Amino acid sequence: MRNFIYTIIVLMFFSGCDDMLEENPKAIASETFYNTAEEIAAALNGVYEPIHGSKFTSYFTLLEACPDNVYGKGSLATISEYKGFSTANITNMGHVWTALYLSIRNANVVIKNTPGGTKISEEKKAQFMAEAKFLRAFDYFALVRLWAGVPLRTEETMDVIELPRASVEDIYELILSDLEYAEEHLPDNPRLLGTPSKWTAKTLLADVYLTLKKWENARDKAKEVIDSGKYSLVQVSEPDDFEKIYGADILTTSEEIFYFKYTDQKGWELMNFFHINGDGYKPYGNNWYSFYSTTNNYFYKNWDDRDLRKQHNFYLWDIGLGDNTMLFKKYIDPNGTTGSSNDWPIYRYPEVLLIYAEAANWANGGPTAEVMECVNKVHRRGYGYNSEIESPVDFKLSDYNVNSFSELVLQERGYEMILECKRWLDLLRTEKAVETIKMSEGIDLDTSMLLWAIPVIETNYNKAIDPVKDQNPGY
Repeated sequence: MRNFIYTIIVLMFFSGCDDMLEENPKAIASETFYNTAEEIAAALNGVYEPIHGSKFTSYFTLLEACPDNVYGKGSLATISEYKGFSTANITNMGHVWTALYLSIRNANVVIKNTPGGTKISEEKKAQFMAEAKFLRAFDYFALVRLWAGVPLRTEETMDVIELPRASVEDIYELILSDLEYAEEHLPDNPRLLGTPSKWTAKTLLADVYLTLKKWENARDKAKEVIDSGKYSLVQVSEPDDFEKIYGADILTTSEEIFYFKYTDQKGWELMNFFHINGDGYKPYGNNWYSFYSTTNNYFYKNWDDRDLRKQHNFYLWDIGLGDNTMLFKKYIDPNGTTGSSNDWPIYRYPEVLLIYAEAANWANGGPTAEVMECVNKVHRRGYGYNSEIESPVDFKLSDYNVNSFSELVLQERGYEMILECKRWLDLLRTEKAVETIKMSEGIDLDTSMLLWAIPVIETNYNKAIDPVKDQNPGY
């Protein structure tokens, strides 16, 4: 296994309040702690901890059970019926909410106290604040896409319990402001693996602009990342070569932009959801095999069998639902001992190429040769061809207009980033969730599933949000 060590300093302030609304959280006096680079770096660990921990795994499980390419099992099974979220699902939404707001609170503490540091340069202060603002933007980007308007807690309002839902526009205004600061002040290279650089900030900015349909902005930010020359696609020639990207023994790759990093000692708990005892792909811990697909699945059937990504991602295994049932091989750790050291890819270089292609297509009123080349690079690599050289599987520019090319990019994103928490968010932002589920499953999606429920852990404490009037539709 990897011999990469992350030093996690667990501060009483951060570990002592699992509930973001705890009335008397333990704290460290700012005048005695936030003075050195080491102290601020230790405080930043508290921003990462909630979204790397067990409660945030529900973000992945709920998002991956929703789209057309994966079915849920156990408490996730009802999601695949598309009749609305169950009580258990809604409870798990609360876990995600808590993790995100705890991360936001801890980021706010860093942002508020870092400027007063007495033994650190102004440049380093700005870098640490940029990292905290990047993570706060990341957290709010997750919140606004899943819940729409949410309470806007910043360093100025973090101790105010009763805050109403802010508008979606106000949430995005903070996200963009935080990311612009991060883009300016983050270093060219990450402080540590698993922390953001200026290029990570540009990538997240491109994704935010894409979601907002600000095509020119998304195109330009993605192009800056592409033109930096800092990233490239990992080349493959056979299905198992994708272990060079996702494997448990991989420390980093040329296409890693931002990953949640894990070790054998501090493993990725989400791995418990992927496999079953006896398959040999994760021989430790729980094996819940909560995600599966079938050979009859519409998404799977329409995916070219020659694509090495398809060959790598699925394996047949009857879990009591029939011999056409498949589990997923994208994340495996056959030699693990105590916990999975697979990383969770948040942003990879292929996504930047596809963001650029999608945004430039809409901005230009149709695809260009350069735009098509970005898609073809990802597509070629998926088939085992050199991504930089023309191949027999290349798409032809003359076959596509603005709308059909947009569909092509959405399809390629589905293939490339399966089980990376992208597909359902893609269907939501393109407003294709309802029609896609109807086409693939023949089911009329209950539209309450387009947003998550504001959890009772918020409404029980925050009287500025009425649990009925201010709730999302259908709950």
